[in-house]
Amino acid sequence: MAGRFPIYADADINGPVVQALQRAGWDILRAIDAYPERTPDEVHFERAAAEGRVFVTNDRRIENNIVRVWLERERSFRGMICWPRSHYERMSPGAFVEAFEELARQEDPFREYPVLHLRQKPEPEG
Repeated sequence: MAGRFPIYADADINGPVVQALQRAGWDILRAIDAYPERTPDEVHFERAAAEGRVFVTNDRRIENNIVRVWLERERSFRGMICWPRSHYERMSPGAFVEAFEELARQEDPFREYPVLHLRQKPEPEG
């Protein structure tokens, strides 16, 4: 079903991106608001899954470790969105919001695979 999905923002997510998503009306639970610093990633991921939130991170280790184990054990979770930290140098907070809005317009962006890698859009020619 198309529409916005609730988000669990890992501590790695840039503050201006979180704030831009919040200003745009997205439902976001920040890791830092859920648990104290240095809480293991597994705890955050478990909470996101339990609450039906999409886990958003820049930490590829979460995909390579936690998500891989969850998929092997056939544990369900709503989805995960990740991107490299280098995107912050090339994308404005508004560009991140637009990328999330584009995902929300899709019928089920996590249907084929529960992990999406946010890609930087090419600059328009002109």
